[in-house]
Amino acid sequence: MIFLLSKCSFLRKGAGMKKLSFYPFVFPMLAFLVSLGANAKSETLFLWPDKVPGEVPGEVGKEKGETRGGILRISNVSKPSLTVFPASPKNANGTSVLVCPGGGYSILAYEHEGSAICEWLNSLGVTGFLLKYRVPRRKNLPKHEAPLQDAQRAIGLIRQNAKKWKVDPDRLGILGFSAGGNLSVMALTSHQSRTYPKVDGADEFSCRPSFGILIYPAYLVDRKKRDKLFPEIKITKETPPCFFAHTGDDGVPAEGSVLMYLELEKLGVKGNELHVYPFGGHGYGMRPSDHPVVTWPARAGAWMKAMGWLKK
Repeated sequence: MIFLLSKCSFLRKGAGMKKLSFYPFVFPMLAFLVSLGANAKSETLFLWPDKVPGEVPGEVGKEKGETRGGILRISNVSKPSLTVFPASPKNANGTSVLVCPGGGYSILAYEHEGSAICEWLNSLGVTGFLLKYRVPRRKNLPKHEAPLQDAQRAIGLIRQNAKKWKVDPDRLGILGFSAGGNLSVMALTSHQSRTYPKVDGADEFSCRPSFGILIYPAYLVDRKKRDKLFPEIKITKETPPCFFAHTGDDGVPAEGSVLMYLELEKLGVKGNELHVYPFGGHGYGMRPSDHPVVTWPARAGAWMKAMGWLKK
């Protein structure tokens, strides 16, 4: 399917009266997010009641957050947590999504790939769960191992508390950007068993997401060969359906999204959707831009609706 887009422009007051161009759906969405962000009541809880599995005291420094280049960066996460962004009771439909920010498994881009995404999900009637997973990667461990434990634990906790948070445990997706997209892929393809010893009743629940939304997912293919998925990505007929958005000029190869989409289709997984835009680069998250890739939230929302995830 081909989408034709028109853009609108306006003059920004100030030096030079600079002309700015945006795609028209951005304005109402941003206005909604601003008002919603001011009123949302969130709740944060630590994922692990006691010792975090595999953690070595002092291996990483003290957690900190700083804004650089307009990006809120959270680093040195050793006590992973989950923040709940509940949908308004007026439009809540029971679906929820675990959001995994990117950051190269070194930091977390916690706002434009995190909290802003949860607020956008709220606009669809979906409850967002923002995952603060462990970064940076731990020495001598696969880059996704500790974060995957955190993601699996979070999915169990959400399902255990589904009644409290007024969400349907059978309609729980996962959404990730870049490294968070890789983490989402690992959660989607490694749900057969937990990657840590059982802690409590939350680990009795399935850690299989109902669907995945993968925005410029990283570490799926070799950057030079780009001809096949890495062997740790084991897609089967039981892998949930996925939505993909990527750009051709991304330094993280779009072939990763394309090959995973094709593998899902080949194995008979129904309902996948793939968008590869020509330009837009990497790391845009929810930020407005002059490129058609800015429409990915609208496309993802339409996909969720078509799949039935937005029905009450």
